Parts: sequence; structure tokens; C-alpha cells
Amino acid sequence: MPLPLLIKTLTEKKLKKYCENKIPSHVRDKITLSFKFRGNSVTIFENRAPWHPDIKEWSSMPIAQMRYDGKTGKWNLYCADRNDRWHEYYDVEPTKNIDVILKEIEDDPTGIFWG
Repeated sequence: MPLPLLIKTLTEKKLKKYCENKIPSHVRDKITLSFKFRGNSVTIFENRAPWHPDIKEWSSMPIAQMRYDGKTGKWNLYCADRNDRWHEYYDVEPTKNIDVILKEIEDDPTGIFWG
């Protein structure tokens, strides 16, 4: 079942606010957060400005991924390993409330998202 438009719109709004509030405005020329939807999942990325004059593009690193289960209407949280493979994060139950997922990412009690 595809991600319902209402759920996607609400999630997009909350993620936009989360990404804007996470990074202070005075460092956004060096680091930003972004997100990208793909099917029933959305991934949060940390983006960093080029560190060398020969490099023109920003680098991106996946931080967390949320997957929507159309059968249950719940979001599941995933974390990436060092090879950018996704693994289910078991310290938070699947939930219909994306704010619960964002709080877990922000609090990061295991250090898996922000280190």
C-alpha cells in the first residue's frame, strides 16, 4: 500500500521543522539536515560543505530512516551501519506518531544516530 498523501504531507511538515531546528542558523553554511522520500520510506541526511577547495559538492551521510507500514499504519525506525545498510532499530516500538520516532532520533540514547 503506498504512503497516503495526508501522512506524507504531515510527515514532510514535521521533518522540515525538525531539520531546521536541529542546526543553528549561524552554521548552516557548513552543515544542514535534509530528508528524502522514496516509496514508503523517508531518510534523514546530514549534509556537510566541501572541506577542500578542489571539492565543489556537499557530502551527505544518512542518519536515520523511517519506513511506513501500510497494513498497520505505523512507522518503523532504522539505523545505518558503516556500509550504509539499514537495520531495524528495536529500542522504540513501531508507532503511528512520527514525533515519537523523531524524539528517539534526537535523544539518541544508544549513540547510533548522532554518535
